[in-house]
Amino acid sequence: MKPQANALALIVSDIAASVDFYRRLGLDFGDVTSAHIECELMPGFKLMLDDAANAKVFYPDWTPPTGGAHTALAFEFGSPSEVDEIYRELADVGLGSAHEPFDAPWGHRIATVRDPDGNNVDLYARLS
Repeated sequence: MKPQANALALIVSDIAASVDFYRRLGLDFGDVTSAHIECELMPGFKLMLDDAANAKVFYPDWTPPTGGAHTALAFEFGSPSEVDEIYRELADVGLGSAHEPFDAPWGHRIATVRDPDGNNVDLYARLS
């Protein structure tokens, strides 16, 4: 069988804060009951969050990265106005505004926020 990429895993410092952030983007994690939680992003592909202690179970030598963003995620929205709305909602509650919405020359409305661990999260929508 050919390997299938079916998940993106992030090691986070605070599961509850991370779940709150990603819920504000519209993701559904259900109840937070453990140090590992998953959310289906689309059929067959999920986002998995693990706290640092849990990560050490499968990465015994893991240490938190230093300097800059650790990774970047991108979420597509249905319209440029949704990008502006979600960006403003996150910025208004102090959740990591990194780059205000702008119209990119390749035809996307893009804004960047940072999750509680400093990962860049791009919010984008097609302009037409």
